[in-house]
Amino acid sequence: MLTPPSTWVSRWADEVPAGGPVLDVAAGQGRHSLFFLGRGHPVTAVDRDVAGLRALGDRPGFRVVAADLEAATWPLPGACFAAVVVTNYLWRPLLPLLIESLAPGGTLIYETFARGHERFGRPSNPEFLLRPGELLEAVRGRLLVRAYEHGPERAPRAAVRQKICALNRVE
Repeated sequence: MLTPPSTWVSRWADEVPAGGPVLDVAAGQGRHSLFFLGRGHPVTAVDRDVAGLRALGDRPGFRVVAADLEAATWPLPGACFAAVVVTNYLWRPLLPLLIESLAPGGTLIYETFARGHERFGRPSNPEFLLRPGELLEAVRGRLLVRAYEHGPERAPRAAVRQKICALNRVE
């Protein structure tokens, strides 16, 4: 059984335009892919290891893309999505491409580990931990921030995370 979707993703899912395509980046076993498929969105799930995604079987509106996002070129040039969802993954060179992949009115839902998390375990390498305000800086002047959080949390396990929900519209 898959882990339920993150509470951050669930909380902000209503910001995603109805029926719009969703990009699930570093999709893992597909928990967020299934969540958005269940909400009526077509989903493109990208990961280096797609065995878990393929195990979900053929589903209408579900596309799996095998790609090493850290070593290869962006596998979806020119594609636009109503939402880009990323959890527990950071590859800084990818951030601008993810923002560019948002359709007008699209939503970025992103959460991953931040500095301070090293005291709880992996990841502990600073290259994979966000600096304070880093997600805010990445979207500054490009997206409208709907919500942002940074700090320690106890559940589902002890961690330090940074989270953002930002919309591709400037008001």
